[in-house]
Amino acid sequence: MTISLTFEEIARYREQLSDHPAACKALDAIEDCEGDLEDAAIDLALHAGQEPNVSEGWLDSMAKRCRPVLCQPSVREQLDRHEIAGPVKALVEAKLCPPVLVAPVVFYAVKTGVEDFCKGV
Repeated sequence: MTISLTFEEIARYREQLSDHPAACKALDAIEDCEGDLEDAAIDLALHAGQEPNVSEGWLDSMAKRCRPVLCQPSVREQLDRHEIAGPVKALVEAKLCPPVLVAPVVFYAVKTGVEDFCKGV
């Protein structure tokens, strides 16, 4: 299943994340990949020294590792409102993945549905 951001979503998130250089770099990559989160995340991971071992479902597995942070009640409330800056900051501070991968993980959680995403916690 391909999960993508529209160019309108990219523009909206760019406004919210203007203070986060790594997130802006991720948005550039997502835009270059025509909105495809998985393709952009794999490209960003390779540039960050990660070695994705599969191309399908890699972002899902990365996001699952970040679920405990993203599904905390205060962070989850922000995700439910599509407010991205707070969850990005919380995940960067948790240091569960390279900063450049934080935004794609957060977008993935939002696009798959926060309620469904957090069921595994």
